[in-house]
Amino acid sequence: MANTAPSAYNGFQQWSGNGSAPTYEQIAVRIAYNASAIYYGDPVNPDSSGYVVKGVTSASSSNTQIAGVFVGCKYLSVSQKRTVWSNYWPGSDVASTDVVEGYIVNDPNAKFVAWSDATGVTASDINNNVGFNIGSGNAANGISGAYINTAVVSPGTDSSLPFRVVALLDNPPGVNGTASGAYAKVIVAFNNVSTKQLTGV
Repeated sequence: MANTAPSAYNGFQQWSGNGSAPTYEQIAVRIAYNASAIYYGDPVNPDSSGYVVKGVTSASSSNTQIAGVFVGCKYLSVSQKRTVWSNYWPGSDVASTDVVEGYIVNDPNAKFVAWSDATGVTASDINNNVGFNIGSGNAANGISGAYINTAVVSPGTDSSLPFRVVALLDNPPGVNGTASGAYAKVIVAFNNVSTKQLTGV
């Protein structure tokens, strides 16, 4: 059965890693108080000031190194006058002197499940590198709108691409998203991530 388009993409969801559920191997990072909103499952980029920022959609070459995948944050809310734990960073609601404590997964052995776009992914793309589109996150539930972007950048050997296809998700069989091609669900590993790269930012 052919895949149908998802009603909404849901970013990069943890599949495996060195740690155990529910926290896996997430680490604390800093997010600038006025940074763009970052959603659960968004790839994030490192910046030159020691912060992480919302990921930049992959281009055709010279893609930005990613820091990892965002899984939540903690901040002192100006509006609520209390510390808030959230699965996404709304991009505001802290004082200008504060720093948001974010949490990312950057274990070089981590794997994630993500939807592919209408161009899709097939078995022949396994072991190729792929990019992503950051999409639009959902402020109602905090979930990312990121997905594997093969329409702009075809799976291939470009070492600057952030992820590598390791498998197509085919279990349970027959479930929407398990067939190859358009809107396939894909298991990916990190490729161009800070914990694997020798290149600084």
